[in-house]
Amino acid sequence: MAHPGSPRRGSGLVGLITGRRTAWVVALVPLLLAVLALAVLGEGERTQRTADQLPSGLDSTLGAELADRLPDEGASTAVVVFSADDGELPRQALSGLRDVAGEIGGVPTGPDGPLLVAEDGTAAIVVVPVTSGSATDTADLVTELRDRVDEAVPDGVTAQVTGPAAIEADLAAVFDGADLRLLLVTAGVVAVLLVLTYRSPVLWVIPLAVVGIADRLSAVAATQLMAALDVAWDESTVGILSVLVFGAGTDYALLLISRYRDELRTTESRHVAMAVAVRRTAEAVLSSATTVVLGLLTLLLSLTPTTRGLGLACAVGVVIAATFALVVLPATLVLFGRWVFWPRVPHVGEPTLVDTDSLWHRVGERVARRPAAFVTGTLVLLAVLAAGLLRVDTGLDQDDQFLREPEAISAAERVSQSFPSGVSDPTQVVTTQDPEEVLPLLEEVEGVTRASVGEEGGGVTQIDVVLDAEPGSAAARAAIEDLRDALDGLDDTHVTGTEATAIDEGEGAARDRLLIIPLILVLVLGALLLLLRAVVAPVLLVATVVATYAASLGVSWWVFTRVLGFDALDSGTPLLAFLFLVALGVDYNIFLVSRAREEAAEHGSRQGMLRALTATGGVITSAGILLAAVFAVLGVLPLVVLAQLGTIICIGVLLDTLVVRTVLVPALALLLGDRFWWPRKVGPATPASQS
Repeated sequence: MAHPGSPRRGSGLVGLITGRRTAWVVALVPLLLAVLALAVLGEGERTQRTADQLPSGLDSTLGAELADRLPDEGASTAVVVFSADDGELPRQALSGLRDVAGEIGGVPTGPDGPLLVAEDGTAAIVVVPVTSGSATDTADLVTELRDRVDEAVPDGVTAQVTGPAAIEADLAAVFDGADLRLLLVTAGVVAVLLVLTYRSPVLWVIPLAVVGIADRLSAVAATQLMAALDVAWDESTVGILSVLVFGAGTDYALLLISRYRDELRTTESRHVAMAVAVRRTAEAVLSSATTVVLGLLTLLLSLTPTTRGLGLACAVGVVIAATFALVVLPATLVLFGRWVFWPRVPHVGEPTLVDTDSLWHRVGERVARRPAAFVTGTLVLLAVLAAGLLRVDTGLDQDDQFLREPEAISAAERVSQSFPSGVSDPTQVVTTQDPEEVLPLLEEVEGVTRASVGEEGGGVTQIDVVLDAEPGSAAARAAIEDLRDALDGLDDTHVTGTEATAIDEGEGAARDRLLIIPLILVLVLGALLLLLRAVVAPVLLVATVVATYAASLGVSWWVFTRVLGFDALDSGTPLLAFLFLVALGVDYNIFLVSRAREEAAEHGSRQGMLRALTATGGVITSAGILLAAVFAVLGVLPLVVLAQLGTIICIGVLLDTLVVRTVLVPALALLLGDRFWWPRKVGPATPASQS
């Protein structure tokens, strides 16, 4: 019989999760249902649409949507470029190339038929229509085209394929098997870090298995929900979702297992110890997950459909990760004895983390001696690191989207050496007006080399416009704006294509940042206000994660430009990096300050913060390093936008874990004392209040 004051086994839901007779049901039933969902449902499917990755309502998007009314919906073009290996193309080779152009279905581009020879004689191009129903079909057709021209090309001539269809095919190739590759690398990184964290040959398997099943269930649930709601997603969505679920789910698992191990040092029954651990960590995990979910749902306000899909998918993933961490994981762990921690098995009577003279205890004592100096020093450090923020430029050119240059990009560069830059990927004007009225307006615009009527049908005409400006240059952007000004008086007439879309993507991303970033801050601040029931602490915590974001973006900019050779950030990277860093960065502060509030109730605000740092320092640092490593795994995919996102979040999480949460937040709390929790009082109760 338990004596007064001894720990009690949980009642209600906690008792169900950790009970001797019920834990196995709670552990097995969700796992079996998840496996059943994976086997029966699988991931959802949805036919991608032209405007899925374009900002809604802008000119290029309206043009793309209008082009869907053309008879050959889904039509694109590939450009085959033939270049001489040395000097000019031989005359005998030109005759053979004309035959090849006809055989592969080239369309006439001039008086000499489908083969257009450059003025310098070193290269020739053929424009080949590609009509397909999906990105996979396009990739197959482009692969077939490349095989055909490779076999038919004469000696001394090199053939490459570029154009919109080839770029789409090369992008699809990036994601061919990418989800499985990303999943395996992520799981491998998590496994290694869990082994290093727990130093046990057994324990790491349990959280990894639980989080792994949660990840696969998240992919099924999220894609099925998006398919049912007709919400767009792209090839990268499930990959980012997996990274987030593994990162967040493992973080929650680390927090729970750390508290469980501590309770086993004071409690004989593992069921009672787990019940206490669940109760003590549930508020922090639920608050953290709620904050992250609310932040992710702000992406539903984005102009870009696939960004909205990413927000919804990741919100579903975090809900499932938190549920598995608080329900399935404790029920599974409690089925095993203490031996699962072997060789570091916790025994009753051993000192708990908060009572040890650990590294984090010594760090806390040092910070406590001179909190003002540590506040000043860390703020100066963050300000210096953030200096690069003043130089950040956004908007990647199409040829800068890949870490490893594919054939479509190198071929486009070869075309631009001998032809006007816009030949391989012309700008399109899509209109319902008489093309004979539109053409003269286009030909008067400075920078237009050629304008010709392309596909027609359904009351819609597509006019291909070749610009002489270098793609992505200021001159190209100016030409697009001049085209739009020239067509401003015509109804249902829009300028689209790669250059126009890049301009509108930048405009849409800027609008999203102005709307969503302040909303994220308000939601995170509101969540902290409700959790802590204080004012000063939430404001300071939000300010610290914003400072971390600025510092990580500033450092990353120097890494990108000086080390990796990037010229700019992808237009969507700053928003996504801000969302993940602020939402996830607040997690670690929630873990710290919720424990500090718990300890302060008995030991006062000063000792409460020091004890919290001692107790949570190791687990939060492990969680931060793990999360940083998991996001760095995004670099497995050879897309610049994912590499940039992973780098910024990796640097930011490490800064937040090792500097902000370890030094700055404790120093602020120690410097302010009880004012840190204002207007709430968190100190030990007085005799009068106890009576």
